[in-house]
Amino acid sequence: MTGKFAGRTAIVTGASRGIGLAIAERLVAEGAKVVITARKPEALEEAVARLGGPEHALGIAGRADDADHQAEVVKRAIDTFGSADLLVNNTGINPVYGPMVEMDLAAARKIFEVNCIAALSWVQQVHQAWMKDHGGAVVNVSSVAGVKPAPGIGFYGASKAMLTHITKELAVELGPDIRVNAVAPAVVKTKFATALYEDREDEIAATYPLKRLGVPEDIGSVVAFLLSEDAAWMTGQLLVVDGGVLLTGGV
Repeated sequence: MTGKFAGRTAIVTGASRGIGLAIAERLVAEGAKVVITARKPEALEEAVARLGGPEHALGIAGRADDADHQAEVVKRAIDTFGSADLLVNNTGINPVYGPMVEMDLAAARKIFEVNCIAALSWVQQVHQAWMKDHGGAVVNVSSVAGVKPAPGIGFYGASKAMLTHITKELAVELGPDIRVNAVAPAVVKTKFATALYEDREDEIAATYPLKRLGVPEDIGSVVAFLLSEDAAWMTGQLLVVDGGVLLTGGV
């Protein structure tokens, strides 16, 4: 690894496992200090150990949509590691499956709050505390479900489409010193996505031109690229990371 993030601090939400943890691992491997969040302290402790311990990582438990938790995370990142240069909004929820026309609207509101409003709030918090004076880079984790209709997870997809648009608006507002981009994964083999491929992985993977589902590291490497100076002339972009499945009409 290159050490391209040496001296920089990243906040990665929803990073006790899966895509978030893979992103944090890649950033640490490239020299960053990371502050990771999730709801369960025990899972965060295990993740911090996997990331190399307190010299490299700090875990802070809380709800992603809790503004007080957000403020604490940003403050402790700066107090502990000296900065808050990078932000990855990875947290996302989808507690329901089925037609939107039958959807519990309370669940819809919760999805919207966590997947969209919380992501915006994280940007506001880190902007106020650090990035407005020092610059930085943000990556939001969207989804291919936000690129085209995704039956069964339609409102989740709608929330991710909004997150993509929030990304573009923030990129216009915050340039030139802060870059804001997004990634749109297809099905990645995580606990969060298990219901989308369990017991039929081979069948689903066969619809992908690359003939496999994603793994968290596939997303971690792309996020690291977008956060790095290798992407210094990119902002407001959505990079689809999908094994080519959108080319075949799938999600």
